[in-house]
Amino acid sequence: MKKIILASVIASSVLMAGGYKIPELSLNAVALSSANVAHSIGADAAYYNPANMVFMKDENSIDAALTYIGLEAVNYDGTYTDVLGNTTTHNIDSESENFLVPSFHYVSSKIGDARIGFSLVVPGGLSKRWEDQPAKAIAKEFTLETVEINPSIAYPVNNNLAVAFGVRMVHSSGIVKSSGAVSRDMEGDSIDFGYNLAISYKPTSELDIGLTYRSEIDLTVEGDAKLHSGTTLAYNGDASVSIPLPATLNLAVAYTFATNTTVEFVYERIYWSAYEELDFDYSTSIGGLTPYFDDPATKDWDDTNAFRFGLTQPLGDTTIMAGIVFDESPIPNKTVSFDLPDSDSVSISLGARYAIDSSLDIGIAALYSMRDDRKVDNDSLVGEFSNSDVLIVSVGVGYKF
Repeated sequence: MKKIILASVIASSVLMAGGYKIPELSLNAVALSSANVAHSIGADAAYYNPANMVFMKDENSIDAALTYIGLEAVNYDGTYTDVLGNTTTHNIDSESENFLVPSFHYVSSKIGDARIGFSLVVPGGLSKRWEDQPAKAIAKEFTLETVEINPSIAYPVNNNLAVAFGVRMVHSSGIVKSSGAVSRDMEGDSIDFGYNLAISYKPTSELDIGLTYRSEIDLTVEGDAKLHSGTTLAYNGDASVSIPLPATLNLAVAYTFATNTTVEFVYERIYWSAYEELDFDYSTSIGGLTPYFDDPATKDWDDTNAFRFGLTQPLGDTTIMAGIVFDESPIPNKTVSFDLPDSDSVSISLGARYAIDSSLDIGIAALYSMRDDRKVDNDSLVGEFSNSDVLIVSVGVGYKF
């Protein structure tokens, strides 16, 4: 029988995008609110639109960044009704979270007419911890770590059009703990695969058009689980679960004015409707704990839209970048819970890169996500989640050789 981890680990990751997807995977992406699909200024084109590699200067290019992510303590004020129908009133806060996330991108010089790209990024994940009941019984700790390796190849169709293809390999690992009358302690990992496609079209020197698609990846996580009823160990063995890292489609248009000011708009469609339910499999029966840990949990998430706007302005050796993004939550009211109290958001960003010389540049960027307070009224919760803003700060270096 397959082993376990909890898919809820992934479902508890609340980052910059609605759901558990992380779109800011380079310094430029943080600075531009990820509006860097049609127009690329660095090696992170290898991830955001590898077809753009064809139009880059014929040299090797590297971009590396270290990104800090800080999450405020989320507040819940309202009632909770347990599986036995008991209702209690609470005003509680989750733990605040602080993380450092690395990223690395590489674009090769020309190999014939083709270009090769490579990205090492963290496409989803994070952590949510509660130390107060009743949230502690559901999400004492939900932690997910993912790492994606994404090699790609781009080829010109003609002087104005290029296409690209890439392979996605995602390693995921996680921990889930809950503590109450019944409790669980799980951990596990998996390696899963997908692909990405990209098109870059430049009809004029001022206009850039990009289209990218990243496939869904089902995270088939396996590991070990211990389930307790009170102090009695009720299950110690293998199990498995699968949840989607959703497919995404990006359509982007950028225009560069005579002042060298580039403005970009990105429409992103995220196919969260693939997340229909959360269902664990165990190697043997878990008996009376089935209603808590084995009954399929309905998710019924919705496909969502994100609207991204970015501005890039070179000023001598310095390049200034700014952005704004409007993002939707995929989670319907009926399935909002302590593991992922997600909401719609508006984020603003600002950053700059400074060229030390023709080969080396350094940069810094910040993004602040203002997340709406989320009113909830379902079978378990009647109340409001608030105070869930997020701060991202990234520092990075670019090198060409």
